[in-house]
Amino acid sequence: MSSERTFRRGDQGPAVAEIRSKLAVLGLVPDEERPQGPLSAVFDDLTDRAVRAFQQERGIRVDGIVGPTTYHALDEARWRLGDRILFYVPARLMAGDDVAALQQRLLDMGFDCGRVDGLFGVETEQSLREFQRNVGVVADGTCGPATFKALNQLTRTVVGGAPHAMRESEAINRAGPTLAGKLVIVDPGHGGSDHGVAGGPLHEDDLMYDLASRVEGRLTATGSSAFLTRGPDRQEGSGPSDADRAGFANAAGADLLISLHVEGHPNPAASGATTYFYGNDRYGHHSAMGLRFASLVQREICARTDLVDCRSHPMNWDLLRRTRMPAVRIETGYLTNPGDAARLGDPAFRDVLAEAIVAAVQRLYLPPDQDAETGFLRIPELRA
Repeated sequence: MSSERTFRRGDQGPAVAEIRSKLAVLGLVPDEERPQGPLSAVFDDLTDRAVRAFQQERGIRVDGIVGPTTYHALDEARWRLGDRILFYVPARLMAGDDVAALQQRLLDMGFDCGRVDGLFGVETEQSLREFQRNVGVVADGTCGPATFKALNQLTRTVVGGAPHAMRESEAINRAGPTLAGKLVIVDPGHGGSDHGVAGGPLHEDDLMYDLASRVEGRLTATGSSAFLTRGPDRQEGSGPSDADRAGFANAAGADLLISLHVEGHPNPAASGATTYFYGNDRYGHHSAMGLRFASLVQREICARTDLVDCRSHPMNWDLLRRTRMPAVRIETGYLTNPGDAARLGDPAFRDVLAEAIVAAVQRLYLPPDQDAETGFLRIPELRA
């Protein structure tokens, strides 16, 4: 399937047949719904419902549309532990349900591989090597036949606990209460020829770059370092991918990542602010500090503005999944809603949003006895 194509109800052809076949393997459409003979099928109501159910389970946007994100998630879902040899590839991490199953098995036996995200990264390789050394298998960091056999012979030895969540929390505590010296990546969504949501003369890419610049300036005033993932230019071609943005934050060793967006919806009545953090119901794991950070941002925005509170939610998007630090994606309103659009088009309102976001960053690091009431912490109080 072309990485640029999207498929939805009413489409037909070989790519739709492939999608239906993947859904059938996962048990989301009846077995008899798998295409027989020539690869041709229709994206019907049954397929639409199955796609939506899959998206809901996997923590990706539920819209019934199979684009690159949903297609890649379908591809990852087909793997079971033992189907293929697993190993670390720095340039392109192996991903799939088999990797998530391996991570969960390692955690169950007391080997800390970080969070269960279905990505075979450095932490998973190191944890696997430690497991191999303990069971007398060649410690090459590759999950092959000998390692599969060892895994099958051992049972769960650790019950409860969340080492990755504890490590995230401890890192926040060790960092100290001030923002001086912290490194924050601020990600204005879209970029290049991808302008995002449009509402009259307003475009998401321009608004979010302006908001990101305001957040960056306020963070710098506190003594922290802030870097943007892109510039303001509207160049040909797409902006950085979510994986590129996450890679930039990881390579920089950032303490936090903040991704800024606006929403759009066919119904102009849809409105409000939402925050998202990494979470995957299928794997049963989420970023504990990501949840806390997203909740703080959501509360600060809604306390300081009259935007509708659409709350915080776990999602499995690449930007949230691939970052090694607490990350939050903020939907600052709906450009397709006249009220939200009027607010977002006002520079003074964007100043308030920037103040709210930076206040949430500070509150993430404050111990409970030094924390401020939601909506009352001001930027001058945060200066180093």
